[in-house]
Amino acid sequence: MEDRDTIICRCEDLTREDVRKLIEAGYTTVEEIKRISRCGMGPCQGRTCHQLLVREIALLTGKDPAEIPPHKARPPIKGIKLGTLLAGGEKHD
Repeated sequence: MEDRDTIICRCEDLTREDVRKLIEAGYTTVEEIKRISRCGMGPCQGRTCHQLLVREIALLTGKDPAEIPPHKARPPIKGIKLGTLLAGGEKHD
């Protein structure tokens, strides 16, 4: 496996090459890359890929990783019960 084939985001199957192409195209923030590629939006919610993505941005832009703002967390507005999700609709208690 070549370096460019290294997986950055397992949830969205995004490789180092994919990320580098996005950065070279001008997407240089975690939020921009997240919105265009869904990196960090899978089941792990960025727990696995966030630091890898920050590292790639830093390497290609020359920024210090500490200068790169993290992604914005957007939790649900209110908690929902798993039963509601399983039922496929809204349940009112």
